[in-house]
Amino acid sequence: MSEPLGVSEYFNTLRGRFIRLLGKKSNADIVREGLPDIAPRLWRYALVLTGRRDVADDLAQNTCLRALEKADQFQPGTHLDRWMFRIAQRIWLNELRSQTVRRGGGLVPVEDAGLVAEGMDAETNIFVSQVLSRMNTLPEAQRSTVMLVYVEGFAYREAAEVLDIPIGTVMSRLAAARATLGKELKQDQSDSA
Repeated sequence: MSEPLGVSEYFNTLRGRFIRLLGKKSNADIVREGLPDIAPRLWRYALVLTGRRDVADDLAQNTCLRALEKADQFQPGTHLDRWMFRIAQRIWLNELRSQTVRRGGGLVPVEDAGLVAEGMDAETNIFVSQVLSRMNTLPEAQRSTVMLVYVEGFAYREAAEVLDIPIGTVMSRLAAARATLGKELKQDQSDSA
């Protein structure tokens, strides 16, 4: 036998019924429908944050679950992907803070990550692997910022919102990443000459 609904549960149930009757989508419906499109990008971002496939799988799954649980906090008309990337960022930061001992093992090699696109030619896949390998040498803060801006195509302001940092910090991290990668490129060119 089920317990009687409390007043707030009763009104939430009625609200859900009215929304369905009027044909207006609830926040949960919007999140649920948007997940399949965002999931691959979310997993890729999780891999960049964590550096390990198994941990990225867990982070992406936890992010999806949290998004479904907190769907009432999503504001319709805003960008679902930014909201979910922010959730992933916060879950990961909380995980890092809660760890007393680092797991170690470093980042997964790009070749083992499975990021090669099947529809592209071999030369493009080699170039992508080289770029991602270089990106993995960057500190985590720079790596996640580069991923959001240059790979996912977020504007500086959008990346700042996802990372919950000032826009100036985004620009600073990107400049530092470009400088580091530029030095490595010059060194590679002088080594091969």
